[in-house]
Parts: sequence; C-alpha cells; structure tokens
Amino acid sequence: MSTLPLVSVLLPVYNCGHLLREAVQSILDQSYANFELIIVDDHSDDNAIQSLPLHDQRIHLYSNPGKGIINALNYASTKANGEIFARMDGDDISLPHRLETQLDFLLAHPNIDIIGGKVEIFREDATVDLGYKLYEEWINSLTTPQTIADNIFIESPLPHPTVMMHKHTFVQLNGYQDRQWAEDYDLWLRAYMQGLHMAKPEDIVLRWRDEPTRTSRTDCRYSKDNFLKAKSYYLANTLLKQRSALIWGSGPTGVKLCDNLSSLSCDITAFIDVHPRRIGKHKRGRPVIAMDELGKHDGAFIVAAVATRGARADIRHYLTGMKKTEGVDYIFVA
Repeated sequence: MSTLPLVSVLLPVYNCGHLLREAVQSILDQSYANFELIIVDDHSDDNAIQSLPLHDQRIHLYSNPGKGIINALNYASTKANGEIFARMDGDDISLPHRLETQLDFLLAHPNIDIIGGKVEIFREDATVDLGYKLYEEWINSLTTPQTIADNIFIESPLPHPTVMMHKHTFVQLNGYQDRQWAEDYDLWLRAYMQGLHMAKPEDIVLRWRDEPTRTSRTDCRYSKDNFLKAKSYYLANTLLKQRSALIWGSGPTGVKLCDNLSSLSCDITAFIDVHPRRIGKHKRGRPVIAMDELGKHDGAFIVAAVATRGARADIRHYLTGMKKTEGVDYIFVA
C-alpha cells in the first residue's frame, strides 16, 4: 500500500516574517490529512523559516536553487509526491476545511481541470479599500467554467493561493513560465487557450491578505500595462487569431490595447464609442464609430475596453439585444 500523500501543497517563501508561521499552521490544521507541505525558501534572510515546526513530518523544506517565485514554484513541483497540487502563500490563511472542500469538488467534477476558491480579503488594520472589496465581490462571483472564461480577459479570475489541480494538468501546461507579466495569470490564460475548464466551490476557503508589501502592489509584472500585454498576447492567439476586431472604447485603455494588438499583427478595423466628441474622429488611424454603426462590421469580434463602473452591464445589454453572444462575438478586457 502506498504511503505517498495525495495532495502536495506548494509554498514558496521569501521574507514573510511573522506571518509565515500562521500561514503554515493554517495548512497543518486542515481537516483533510493526506497531504504534504513543500516549502521552498527563495533565499530569505529574515529567519522566519526557523520559527516553523519543522519537526512535523508533513513539512518538506528546500532551498530554491534558482531565484524568484517562478523558479521556486517549478522546483517545488519537482519535489512533490502528490498527484494533486495545491497552492499556498506565506502570508495568507487557509480556512480549516479548505483542502477537504476543494479536493471533494475536484474529484466530484472530472470535467474541471483547475479549481480556485472564494476568498475574504483582509488587512490587519481592517482598512481594505473599496477597490479591493469590489474585486473580492467580482472574483468570488466567478464560479463556473463559463463565467470564468467570459471574464478571464478582465482580470485574473482565480486567486493564486487558492488553486488546486491534478499534477498531470500542471505538466500539460508546462508549469509556470517566466514572461513579463504575472506568472499565475499567464498560467490561467494558457489553460484557457488549451480549452481547459476552471471553476470554484461555493465556500470561502482562504483569507487573502492585502498589505502594502503584497507582490501585486510592488512587482512591475503586476502593473496594468503588463496585464494588458498579457491579455493582448492571448487574445491575439485565441479569439482574434482569424478575425478582425472592433475595440469598444477609444480612451487610453482602448488605444493601448490597439497598439498591443497591432504589434501582434491583429486586424483592428475601428473603435466604438458613445462620446459624441469622439465619434467621427480617428484614433491610431482607425475611425471612431457610434454603436448604431456596428451592423456595418457584422463579422468583426468586439473587444470592450471601457473601465467605467457599470459600463460592462450596459455594453452587455446592448450587445445581447443585437443577438451577440459573450465569448463568441465579444469579450471584456476592462
């Protein structure tokens, strides 16, 4: 009988300080027991590792032979014995039922390739800003393969430290890749490109810490410009591979998107806008047209790049009235 764990939790660590002990303990306290915790120390110098209960036989500690989170995660995968990989970060808190809930969901849904989890975003001083609260509401609303696919070009639809997948899925995706944008978002976009299905169970499984030192706030790979480059690259290689496009929104985001897609040889025929002072003019050599001119471009795919609150609902309502289908005829990127 095999004594190998079914689940391997991959935890890269770089100077997580006093938060690391709580993060690790939240994994050790899981209701599900058949797991190992693979910790890869990415050259920390804060001595937080020494505070961990390293005598616990479920913990396997390694030093990253490379440098950075991508190297640490890929190295952790080579040390993992489990057939299922789960992610964790060194400053978040997994709720006690997390692994059990996600594993039950994954095994009960063989058509799902990658699962994430709902989160509660928090700060120690209880001052999570409105933007992150709205992001929490949005990301927790994406639970089915369809809603995740429809929203994947807006933002990363899966909180990275909640993710669980079979080892063979990770291998199929060739692990994490070092590009100029966020490594997790790149992985989900590659999964989308391969037609893999992503979903979430209904329960909140992780308390997701938001602090000024959070990587997404400090690393340039997580900048809006680099996220837009990621979206552009995968749009060019999926939905726009054989179709011309209209960009809905001729503001700064729409123009940057046009520049990115044009550099990837996409055929951008026009911008759509509702602002009367923009309609009839040109941006980047393309005409800016009104909504009622869409019929003249019936075969083009529409990429909506308007970030104004409420704009997505209005655009969706209009395009649905034109019998257009989200993900087939149009997609949102903002």
